[in-house]
Amino acid sequence: MSATDFKDYYAILGLNKSASSDEIKKTFRKLARKYHPDMNPGNKEAEARFKEVNEAYEVLSDPEKRKKYDQYGQYWKQAATTPGGWPPGGGGTTVDFGGVDFSEYGSFDEFINALLGRAGSPGASGGRNGKWNYSNYRTSSGGPTGFGGFEDFAGYENRTAGSSLDTEVAISLTLGEAFRGTSKRVATGEVSIPAGVKTGSKIRVKGKGQVDPYTKQQGDLYLKLEVLPHAFFQFEGENLVCEVPITPDEAVLGASIEVPAPEGMITVKFPAGIRSGQSLRLRGKGWPKPKKDERTDLLVKIAIVTPKEISTVERECYEKIKANRTFNPRSNLNQALL
Repeated sequence: MSATDFKDYYAILGLNKSASSDEIKKTFRKLARKYHPDMNPGNKEAEARFKEVNEAYEVLSDPEKRKKYDQYGQYWKQAATTPGGWPPGGGGTTVDFGGVDFSEYGSFDEFINALLGRAGSPGASGGRNGKWNYSNYRTSSGGPTGFGGFEDFAGYENRTAGSSLDTEVAISLTLGEAFRGTSKRVATGEVSIPAGVKTGSKIRVKGKGQVDPYTKQQGDLYLKLEVLPHAFFQFEGENLVCEVPITPDEAVLGASIEVPAPEGMITVKFPAGIRSGQSLRLRGKGWPKPKKDERTDLLVKIAIVTPKEISTVERECYEKIKANRTFNPRSNLNQALL
């Protein structure tokens, strides 16, 4: 990455470096909802902003990645994959590079090759076109030599193999994407996300992590998933829950009403005399169970809503009900006296 390609993730989210993790998460959710493709169909600019916001959150929401980003700027990815940090010191050793301006190097390899090219003579063997290549210069023990403190760099090739090649990527999904399953683009290609994932779910994609340039080994990609909040549906344990308003007359007489479910509108019948706060359990209408052709339940919570404005006819009817009502819900309150 060149200096001109560097992205200021704090600026993308409209935050400063002192922002707390909660502020980052809150701001991300707000921007993700604002620019999500579902909310901006066909808007390429919003889609690009959505990708930028996700990229910024992926880094700043991870304490370790954020630390590397704050410390090394455009070279944070090299630092994240090289124990000891970038510039590499190996084994946590701090190396003094004598005021080198790292912005003149476009990549990790450019820096190392330029560094070793300065240290060795232009015509030395092992280099191509008079330039040293750090992967070719080895001591009898297998590591670079002749550079003082750079002996610590000898283990670089081994340290980047295995688990250090694994990559974790944070992905945000709408509730609909998580319910149905979807595909997402990541740096290493397209990945499939099955139906029924939830916030905190992790998916391992074998062989989609970083590639060791020498051994050609490739790590795994781990998807860390977050399901964005939904305006109507929430989770209650394994089940989905929603709140549906009904009128006073529907509560007294009972009714059949149309209720949103994840797959579309369904008809729900509730009995006369239902109370506000009661729940109706719709079995098998909730969240998909991973790796099973089953679903959890949908809990429909009833909220009796009174109108703020009523017509003259409605007022006359309510007055008539009031005058002829036999039910007194407060008849037993005198028993509550101390």
